[in-house]
Amino acid sequence: MRTRQQDNIQMLFGCAIRKFRTERQISQETFADMCGLHRTYISDIERGLRNVSLENIDKMSKALNMKISDIFKEIERNESI
Repeated sequence: MRTRQQDNIQMLFGCAIRKFRTERQISQETFADMCGLHRTYISDIERGLRNVSLENIDKMSKALNMKISDIFKEIERNESI
């Protein structure tokens, strides 16, 4: 059973990934290739539909040339939304 908090963190994480990806003007398809993941998986993440593994979070942070902690700092800034 999914909780509202679980849905919220997934949505916030997806929004953060989309924000950083679009700021860099990277398409979902290109980003997926950079991460070694499928484009539909990236789409699901950005829409808050996936519970992402730590390994995939690491892949995405490296593709964005960011620290994992910076992604989560963005989430913390937007938690009240």
